[in-house]
Amino acid sequence: MNITQLIGSLLLSATLYSCSLIPETQPNAKMNTKIDFQGHRGARGLLPENTIPAFLLALSFPEIQTLELDVAVSADKKVIVTHEPYFSHHISSHPDGRPVTEAEEKGLNIYKMTVEELGTFDVGKRGNTRFPDQQPLAVAKPTLSAMVKAIKEFCKKNDRHFPYLDLEIKSRPDYYDIYFPQPEKFVQLVINELSELEILNKTNLQSFDVNILESIHLQAPEVSTSLLVEHPKSLEEHLSTISFKPNNFSPYFEFVTEDLIRKCRALNIKVVPWTVNELKDLQRMVDLEVDGIITDYPNRIQLINFTKNN
Repeated sequence: MNITQLIGSLLLSATLYSCSLIPETQPNAKMNTKIDFQGHRGARGLLPENTIPAFLLALSFPEIQTLELDVAVSADKKVIVTHEPYFSHHISSHPDGRPVTEAEEKGLNIYKMTVEELGTFDVGKRGNTRFPDQQPLAVAKPTLSAMVKAIKEFCKKNDRHFPYLDLEIKSRPDYYDIYFPQPEKFVQLVINELSELEILNKTNLQSFDVNILESIHLQAPEVSTSLLVEHPKSLEEHLSTISFKPNNFSPYFEFVTEDLIRKCRALNIKVVPWTVNELKDLQRMVDLEVDGIITDYPNRIQLINFTKNN
C-alpha cells in the first residue's frame, strides 16, 4: 500500500469511527461558537494520540476548530508530532512487536533517531489503558509535515476550512541538547517548518518552558503564543516569568475561576484551559465563558448545554 492509499484508508477509518461516537440525543441549545474547542493530541480519548487518524477524527466533529499537538525533533532535524521526546512505555511497541518497557523508554530518544527509524515503532496498536474508549490502531508517530499534508487533503475532500493549530513545543532546561535542541534552534526549526507549510499564521505556539516562549517572541513576535501552566500560582506570578504579554493563558482547568477570567479579560489575554474531559467540567468551563477548551473527547462537546451563554 502506497502513502496515498494509506492516507485514504485512514481518512475512511476516522470518518466511519466518528459516526459511531455521535450521541443519539443532543441538548436543544444553540452551539456557542465563541469558544474555541480544541482536539487534544487530536482525539486522544478515541484514537491513538498525536497520530494522523486522531487528528482527522477530531476534524470530523464540526465543533472542533483547532487541533492541539506536541512536537519534538528527530536526529535528522525533522519536526515530529509526539508528546514525549522518547517512546512511552504506556503505548509504544518495538519494530518486532515487543512492548516498550518503562526501563528502556528514555533510551529510545527521538532526538537521536532518524525519521526512518521512528517510523518502525508503533504507538497505537496496544491502545491506552487510561482511555478505555480509545480504539487501538497500528500507527506510527508522524512528522509535522506529513500531518499537515493529510489534514489539507482531508479538508479539501470534505469542504472544510483548514483548522488552527495549537502547537506545544515540548521542552525543559534539563533536557536541552539531550532530548531537545537549545530553545533558539528548536524554535527556528518549528517556525521554518510552519512557514514552508504556509500555516504559520494559522498556528498558536505554546510551551511550559518560558525560554521557548522568549525565543518565539524574539524570532517571530507576530506569532500568537500561550503560556502553559500546571501550578496554582496567581496570574501575576505566572506572567512575571516572561518579559512580554502572551496572547493566551493556558492553565490546568481546575485553576480556572471567575476572578482569573476577569483579570485576563482586563489584560486582553484569552483563557484556554487544559485538558477538560468530564461533562461536568466541560459544562463549568462553558458556564465560566472561557475562550477555548482543550479536550480529549470531541464527541462530548455535543452534550454540553449552551443555553446560559446564548
